[in-house]
Amino acid sequence: MTASMRQRFDKFLHEKNFLTSLLEKIESRTGVNRSYVALAIVGVLAIYLVIGYGASLLCNLIGFAYPAYISIKAIESPNKDDDTQWLTYWVVYGIFSIAEFFSDIFLSWFPFYYMMKCGFLLWCMAPSPSNGAEFLYHRIIRPFFLKHEAQLDSVVKDLKDKAAETADTITKEAKKATINLLGEEKKST
Repeated sequence: MTASMRQRFDKFLHEKNFLTSLLEKIESRTGVNRSYVALAIVGVLAIYLVIGYGASLLCNLIGFAYPAYISIKAIESPNKDDDTQWLTYWVVYGIFSIAEFFSDIFLSWFPFYYMMKCGFLLWCMAPSPSNGAEFLYHRIIRPFFLKHEAQLDSVVKDLKDKAAETADTITKEAKKATINLLGEEKKST
């Protein structure tokens, strides 16, 4: 690790949160520096992502559980910059999830796929201004969206209209079925 990365890593490991308090307890009981404990945990997780059963679940938990928790904290904080950071992450995560849905059956057969996926998601949620979500959003997603915004708005409006029409039809049919059911019930009594 470079010196600046090592300093940021150590700073992160000394922030006050559940994870660092757990690392602090392990450090005090074992006498092993929390940096080494954290690196050992990361190493075990990386090996598990390569050979372990349920690697997909673990990877999805890492990519979803922590960001969901931090997103709730961001919503509750008065600072709006963190809201933007996590909304950006969720946009990238959503697009990645859709792309993965169609390619996962092929990609999951590749060795190290879940480790690379987990690394990608960690890069996207990294606590730095130039994390992966910001990079991908500003370089790829935003330009694409701005170029095709009118077409996307039209598609969304059409889908919304069709959904409302379908909901109305289902409601009318449910009312008819209820009336018919009640009418038959009255005839039988």
